[in-house]
Amino acid sequence: MSQKSYNVLFLCTANSARSLIAESIINRVGPGKFRGYSAGSHPAAAPNPNAVELLRHLNYNTDQLRSKDWGEFAAPGAPEMDFVFTVCDNAANEICPIWPGQPMTAHWGVPDPAAVTGTPAERSLAFADAYRMLYNRISIFVNLPLNTIDRFALQKRLDEIGQQIEAPAEGSPA
Repeated sequence: MSQKSYNVLFLCTANSARSLIAESIINRVGPGKFRGYSAGSHPAAAPNPNAVELLRHLNYNTDQLRSKDWGEFAAPGAPEMDFVFTVCDNAANEICPIWPGQPMTAHWGVPDPAAVTGTPAERSLAFADAYRMLYNRISIFVNLPLNTIDRFALQKRLDEIGQQIEAPAEGSPA
């Protein structure tokens, strides 16, 4: 019997950093079981260079990353989503499109590393922190027993993941 594959959409306003990082992480840690996507309500013209640099430094393939409007995933013919997670405060408070198939949703807010000003080291640290938070949450998520947990209990776990107190993640940048 083949294992079900789940489509996961990460949303953020600009789809230039956090949601792209989350898409990259889930595609690495959940291959075969999860397929990650990302989009934004007001997408940037291009991915944030600091996010791309961080992902490349961690040996992620960034060739296909692009900022996308969330309308791409609400349109007919788009992949049907099983899960939709907002990863920034702005997207959590915006009205989201109606997703075909009624996916499970949760808010996993992460501070915006692109909003950090200061030295290059301070900006790099902000991106590393965002990566660490997302890596921790996604690692917990991909290890949930999705085929044995009821929808109510799963929703509770998804909400709890978004409120995780962060600790260093294995594989996160130093």
